[in-house]
Amino acid sequence: MLGTLSLDQLRVLVTIDETGSFSAAGRRLKRAQSAISQAVATLEATQGVVVFDRSGHRPVLTGMGRVLVAQARRVLSGAAQFEALAAAIREGVEPELAVAIDPLVPTGAFIESLHALEEQFPHLPVSFSTEGLGGAERRLRQGDASLALCVLLFGVPEDLIAVPVCDVVLVPVVSADHELARLNRAVTRADLAEHVQLVLSDPSAPGGPHYGVLSPRRWRFVELGRRFDFLLGGLGWCRMPDYLVEAPLRDGRLVRLEIVDDDPDAPAPRRIFAATMRDRALGRAGSWLLDDLRTRFSTRAEKRGKALSVGS
Repeated sequence: MLGTLSLDQLRVLVTIDETGSFSAAGRRLKRAQSAISQAVATLEATQGVVVFDRSGHRPVLTGMGRVLVAQARRVLSGAAQFEALAAAIREGVEPELAVAIDPLVPTGAFIESLHALEEQFPHLPVSFSTEGLGGAERRLRQGDASLALCVLLFGVPEDLIAVPVCDVVLVPVVSADHELARLNRAVTRADLAEHVQLVLSDPSAPGGPHYGVLSPRRWRFVELGRRFDFLLGGLGWCRMPDYLVEAPLRDGRLVRLEIVDDDPDAPAPRRIFAATMRDRALGRAGSWLLDDLRTRFSTRAEKRGKALSVGS
């Protein structure tokens, strides 16, 4: 019971609306028509509303009745979701799953995994956030995320469990209209120092590590997409994930920079980890998502490697 209301009364209302009559509703619910009529009469009396107009051959919903039937559908749907979620929790599925990712994480495989997760666990509440560099790990430590896809620049801390899911190659690029592109030669640090470098940074740690940062003139970004817009707009150069710049390199909008005296650590791929707190194990759904992510990232990497081999 919900106060003076029961889910059964709401179910009767919705069934009458779906079948078109009290007698048809009784047949579907396997009850006598008198029981259906009594349920409706009780509801109208306790709530002080008239749901059906009985002046014609068949009772029809009043204007208020149509509103209440629509609300009844929402309540019944919520109750069904509540029961399904409770059943899932009994089977080891976490009550909710929060995921955070760093901006360098490729989104294609991640989106596919989220769709698959929804099919596998349709009643699981899932929350998602994309953070600035380092933000996903921070959310994980704060307890705001159960699973973080992130770059761990200093290795895997002892309090985390982290498995590698993919590597991202960062390519130095610039707009074809930029002055650096018009040099038509390999560039030096001295060349780069005269121009703005578009840097992806952690807003909570502006003094953090600066791998591959060569220019003293730096514009800082939290969003990868915004930085990409500025790059295409010719406002500076930067290192972008290779999967994002393949198309604009092919069509000539971007030019790859060859840096003769580059930072020796800069060309190394950045490893993306799926991380959890060692003292907070994933539930059934989170573990399923982690396994699915690893499979999809691995499959995409294999396909991409074969495509590159064919292309070369």
